[in-house]
Amino acid sequence: MASNPPGRCCTLGTLHDGTPTGKLVRVANKHDAYLAMPPADKEHKLAGILLIPDVIGIWQNSQLIADQFAANGYLTLLLDVFNGDALKLNRPPNFNIMDWIAHGSTGDNPHTKEAVDPIVIDAIKALKEDYRVKRLGAVGYCFGAKYVVRHYKNGIDVGYVAHPSFVEEEELAAITGPLAISAAETDAIFPTENRHRSEEILKKIGQPYQITLFSQVEHGFAVRGDISVKAQKFAKEQAFLQAVTWFDEYLL
Repeated sequence: MASNPPGRCCTLGTLHDGTPTGKLVRVANKHDAYLAMPPADKEHKLAGILLIPDVIGIWQNSQLIADQFAANGYLTLLLDVFNGDALKLNRPPNFNIMDWIAHGSTGDNPHTKEAVDPIVIDAIKALKEDYRVKRLGAVGYCFGAKYVVRHYKNGIDVGYVAHPSFVEEEELAAITGPLAISAAETDAIFPTENRHRSEEILKKIGQPYQITLFSQVEHGFAVRGDISVKAQKFAKEQAFLQAVTWFDEYLL
C-alpha cells in the first residue's frame, strides 16, 4: 500500500472554535453535504472543490475548512460519504474502526469503496451539472484521501490530500492530474516507507506532485490538530496554505 489502513488515531483530535457560514444541502436527493460559497468578488467562477472528509464526516472542523476554501474563491462541497454514520471524535481504545468500515455502526451500513464510490460519483456529477464547475479540485483528509486518488478517472482535475489512509499503490499510480500531499512526521498510517514509496510512484507517473512533511505533528494534524500547541497550529495553517496554493497554480 501507498498508505496503511485506518486506525484509532484517525478519530483522535480537538474541536476547533468557529461558526460555520455555509449551508446543508442534498446531493442527488440522496446524500447530505455542506456547501460553502465564495464571496462574489473573489469567486473563481469555473473552479470548485469537492472535500471528502475524515471519518468524523461533516463536523465543525471540516465545515470551517470548507469555509476557508470558499473564502479563497472556491465553491466547496463537503460530502457525507457515510450515509449519516460518521464517527464521533475521540473513540475509546477498544474501538474497532475496521469493523465500522466493513459494516457500519448498525451492521448494515458499510463504508467500503463499493459503498463510498457511488456517493463520490454523484457529488462530482452534481458539481459539474448543478453548480456548473468546469475545473474540479478535490481535497481528502485521512479516509477521504483514498477517494480523491480513486476518482481522477471520474472527473477530478487536481488533488490535495493530507495524512492519507489506505490508498492502494495501484490507485495512486492511476492518477491523471497534479497531486499534493501534506504528511506528518509521526504517522503509523502514512509512515516514512510509505511516503517514500509514494514518491517513487508519483515520479514515474510524470504528473506534477508535491509532498510536504511537517515536523512535531501526528496523523490528523491538518483537521484535528490541537491549535493551542504552536507547532500544531503552524502545521495546520501551512497545510491549508499548501492546498490553496496548489489549486491556485494548477486548477485555475
